[in-house]
Amino acid sequence: METIRANEYHDLVSVTDPQVSPDGERVAFVRSVPKDDEKYEATVYVVPLGGDEPKQFTISEGVDSSPRWSPSGDRLAFVSTRGADDDRPQLWVMPTAGGEARQVTDVAGGVSQLAWSPDGTKIAFVQSSTEDDRDEERDVSLDGEEYEPETPDPRVIDRKIYRAGTSYFDGKRSHVYLADLDDDSVERLTDGDFDFAAPDWGDETTLYFGAEREDDPDDNIIVDVVAYDIDADEEETLFQTSAWGASLAATEDGRIAYIYSPEENATLRQADLKVFDRGTGETVTLTETLDRTVAIAPEWDPEEERVYFGTPDEGDQVIWRARGDGSEELQRVVGDGHITDFSVGADAVAYVKSEWDHPGDLFVSTPGGAETHRLTRANAEYLNDRAVGQPEELRFESDEGVEIQGWLLTPPDFDADEQYPLVVEIHGGPHAMWSTSGTMWHEFQTLAAEGYVVFWSNPRGSTGYGEEHMAAIGRDWGDTTMTDVMAGVDLVAERDYIDEDDMFVTGGSFGGYMTAWIVGHTDRFKGAVSQRGVYELSSFYGSTDAFKLIEWDFDTTPWEEPEFLWERSPTAYVEDVTTPTLLIHSDNDFRVPVNNAEMLYLLLKKNDVETRLVRYPREGHELSRSGEPGHVVDRLERIVRWFDGYSDHRDVPKALDRGDDGLSANEDDEDDETEE
Repeated sequence: METIRANEYHDLVSVTDPQVSPDGERVAFVRSVPKDDEKYEATVYVVPLGGDEPKQFTISEGVDSSPRWSPSGDRLAFVSTRGADDDRPQLWVMPTAGGEARQVTDVAGGVSQLAWSPDGTKIAFVQSSTEDDRDEERDVSLDGEEYEPETPDPRVIDRKIYRAGTSYFDGKRSHVYLADLDDDSVERLTDGDFDFAAPDWGDETTLYFGAEREDDPDDNIIVDVVAYDIDADEEETLFQTSAWGASLAATEDGRIAYIYSPEENATLRQADLKVFDRGTGETVTLTETLDRTVAIAPEWDPEEERVYFGTPDEGDQVIWRARGDGSEELQRVVGDGHITDFSVGADAVAYVKSEWDHPGDLFVSTPGGAETHRLTRANAEYLNDRAVGQPEELRFESDEGVEIQGWLLTPPDFDADEQYPLVVEIHGGPHAMWSTSGTMWHEFQTLAAEGYVVFWSNPRGSTGYGEEHMAAIGRDWGDTTMTDVMAGVDLVAERDYIDEDDMFVTGGSFGGYMTAWIVGHTDRFKGAVSQRGVYELSSFYGSTDAFKLIEWDFDTTPWEEPEFLWERSPTAYVEDVTTPTLLIHSDNDFRVPVNNAEMLYLLLKKNDVETRLVRYPREGHELSRSGEPGHVVDRLERIVRWFDGYSDHRDVPKALDRGDDGLSANEDDEDDETEE
């Protein structure tokens, strides 16, 4: 059996966004794969629920996404960048019985968040557009003219949050639009200097959506839930909620399921699922007895009696269902694996699930979860001759008696009589949860294949273990998390096959914070790789689009308690760092801007710590998950090479001694690749 390699990321197929057809017989989904070092190719596939080979539905041109069946099932709408020189996605519709796809929109801001009208004549969608685009009506049609938005020079900024992802907003706001399929016309339904999102139809004349327009929307999470009467061209605000963006699912008779996060200290609190009944004006909380945070958006079943949703749960991401009036106990429909997307049909729930032995496939279960079938094996050809290790689950106590869940993955040729170096992985968030699969599947398996034992866990602060566990790191990211992580390290290091003198640590985002915090508080690790990390809390507050994380997790601001935030920043302990530390960051990371890495890098240099800063152009905070394929591979290879250079079990020179400046070990550094 061959071992998994970093550069085989190019061979991995991703399955996302399942959609059950109205007749309940088929599932559409998106299949994506790296096209080259810079781009991905994504196409829509369809597979029968009864089981058969998936068939490609759209042609392989550009990136297709968001497949949505028409109410009668005779057409499939999707979003595609095909034919667009600037990758602006447009709305396309294709007959399901065969025929050519038809482009419906040609708009300046691109298309997302599709929603068919019940009669199949219209599609609501969301588009981000500038005021000039709206005034010149480029947001409804470009009339076939070439369009290249101008980059402001200078860029004048008036908002608290003025950039996100890898882009500046530059005056853009997201609005709700309506495409009429009879004449391919487009109409904007919303207006103003606000953001609107999550359109979903009730009856044929009522469209619901969320609007962020309370006070300064950049400084709160309050959402207006709006009912828009298409015939009367009038809107009504039904109620306000608070959430990290609107997430709505409506019924024909006016019941709206939505995710609710408490307005205050929302980062430390669980998100609930609520249902508002427009007829009675009453609201019921469906998850009142469930100590888990709602993380996957709700969807009603076709009869509109029960609503389905997803939560993290002790290393799994699971699906629940509840009767819309709250009259029945919650039922756990799918209770294992890492589920990322789902869709509900009359007789089936289709979902994407990854497990320890595969990075993600399409499954289908009966609505109650009694029977389950696997519909795809997207990576079967690749996995057939690869050695994939099964992680061992660990349950252990920190020194405060709190139980922590973790996992241990050993190399494919593992021999308990030998000794191995250990890599400790720490997740981001901080309020996230790791499992045996998900987005880290390839990284964990690659590190194990390179001869490392890999340990990861869900310390306090993680979701999936209840609100008390999640909120335990309030005002204390570093010490509490380190206590839990190191308790796991101590447990694992007791095993004879772990070389306690040859241990390494890495993590991204909050995991980068913790990596830097740990090397400032212990010298037990031979090397560290800190990725896209928060290293100085006050500067992070002043440059991120997520400053509320500091206000809520630490219950303060930089001007109220500057010394307190400094003492809880990894940079405050840089004089105590002796561990060789590689810093990885992205130039366009607007969640954790690169100034944090620049600061830590200079401070490490000034204190004679062996370090290097690697910056990836064009990338943002999602580099490790969805960056350019060449960068995804390069990042992982650099982590391995950094650890190899300091490991007693790897006979290679240190990265700093080698130079090691090429894009990829496979292309520029082949001599540094060693076989186990």
